[in-house]
Amino acid sequence: MSKEAKNTLKTILTYAVLILMALVMLVPFAWMISASLKLEKDVFSYPIVWIPKDPVWSNYQEIWKKVPLLQGFFNTTKLTVCTTILQLLTSSFAAYAFAKLEFKGRDLIFMLYVMTIAIPWQVYMVPQYKMMTMFHLVDSHLGLILMHAFTATGVFLIRQFFMGIPTELLEAARIDGLSEYGIWAKIMLPLSKPAIATLCITSFTFEWNDFMGPLIYISTTSKKTIQLLLRMFNTQYSSNYAQIMAAATVALIPVLILFAFLQRYFVEGIASSGIKG
Repeated sequence: MSKEAKNTLKTILTYAVLILMALVMLVPFAWMISASLKLEKDVFSYPIVWIPKDPVWSNYQEIWKKVPLLQGFFNTTKLTVCTTILQLLTSSFAAYAFAKLEFKGRDLIFMLYVMTIAIPWQVYMVPQYKMMTMFHLVDSHLGLILMHAFTATGVFLIRQFFMGIPTELLEAARIDGLSEYGIWAKIMLPLSKPAIATLCITSFTFEWNDFMGPLIYISTTSKKTIQLLLRMFNTQYSSNYAQIMAAATVALIPVLILFAFLQRYFVEGIASSGIKG
């Protein structure tokens, strides 16, 4: 067998394995959508009927009446959008300083900051709660937003991308009279769309699906997020799996939409961050 034929066969096998793994990972989501369109008595029927003959679309109407999901969507969107924007700003500012500015102790500070990624949240959970209590930010959206406004992972990701941008380009901009903020806004950000999109997707997904943070800090029903309301729905209607799956499907839609729009930049950003710097 020629070398070209071996490479072709290797590529085909690689894609076949990747497709098989993707299908396996999609099975739970397919079952969730299928179950959301069934009557309760048919959810756990065997063998599994993946496409119901008579879809029960009323499941998607009933879930809005039983718990305030619409309010949960508003609260979650508010927290997610505000936190994502703040993380994009703080991470890109810090990444620019660590990548392109010279100051004493820069590399040491960056190393210490990135090392915080290895500290589990459970380690500082109690001190953090006490601090939020002292600032009277418990049971408020502002407290959750401020706690998640900074991310060492985001700084590391964007810095790796910034390192690949030629310094000569920045020097030319400085000679033309552009300030550091102008360089950040007009040169660094436009050239770093893949890294920005990657951080946007990861931050948005984490904040949208965050459960423990709102569970600990939010107690008022009108301030609860979609994840807490899904838990409330599951607690109150634990026997109605069809409607539980319908609510879970609805909660998943915003993340899927965002990923569909930014997935090209996401893949490119992950690949670039691993080889630059």
